[in-house]
Amino acid sequence: MSGLGDLIERRFGERVEADVPPETDAILQRMLSRSVRRAFLEKPVEPALLRMLCAAALASPTKSDLQQGDILIVDDPARRAAIFATIPDHPWLAAAPVFLVFLGNNRRQRQIHAWRGKPFANDHLDAFFNAAVDGAIVLASFVAAAEAVGLGCCPISQIRNQARLVSDTLELPAHVFPIAGLAMGWPARPGELSLRLPLDVRVHQDRFGETGLSDRIDAYDRRRATVQPYRRQRDEARFGHAPFYGWSEDKARQYARVERDTFGDYVRAQGFTLE
Repeated sequence: MSGLGDLIERRFGERVEADVPPETDAILQRMLSRSVRRAFLEKPVEPALLRMLCAAALASPTKSDLQQGDILIVDDPARRAAIFATIPDHPWLAAAPVFLVFLGNNRRQRQIHAWRGKPFANDHLDAFFNAAVDGAIVLASFVAAAEAVGLGCCPISQIRNQARLVSDTLELPAHVFPIAGLAMGWPARPGELSLRLPLDVRVHQDRFGETGLSDRIDAYDRRRATVQPYRRQRDEARFGHAPFYGWSEDKARQYARVERDTFGDYVRAQGFTLE
């Protein structure tokens, strides 16, 4: 099990050894060593393989069997260009052989109520939340399936920056909304493994805990900086140049800028009551 232990230690800074069935070792190694891919070969992904990956993703868990996570394959060049224009800092997207948008779909459930003559009694925040979680599970399952066959993936949450434009481009009806995009193809080069926060920051036992959190994040910043130093500092004109620039400084600067402040308005315009 040393291979798995090495991967866990490299990613999280903590060594974990456990006995797992031999046939699962390769699966766990792939999950623990996954990395984002943003460069792809000029090699198509066969439609039958893409269809199979969709099937694998849609076999994932779903809230109360409601099946509210959908996948939209975007092949049309004009629609792709319209979406990519909203993400100008990712010019590499245009070369992605496959681009998908993962959706939350609460519309189908409402249609079923109308067809079956039953009241839709849960028109509140949970209707949106359930569909969003279902779609996110489908996205994660799709990535796992795609990487299992050797494809590389990069989720794109920035499609929500201009959710109305994306929604109109994809002709999304009421109660259907975009969760994230996904660029996919055969990798042109190795990905970069991102170190994660320590397990004891994100894994809780019996109760939520955050004792010593600031110190643990500072230690993570230092450890990550030795392996993955940032190439540039965000918004230096606004915040100045930090003598040490780690993960937490980067994330603080990232969310010091207003982003997606109209998403709630978009979701309400799609028909959701967020109460």
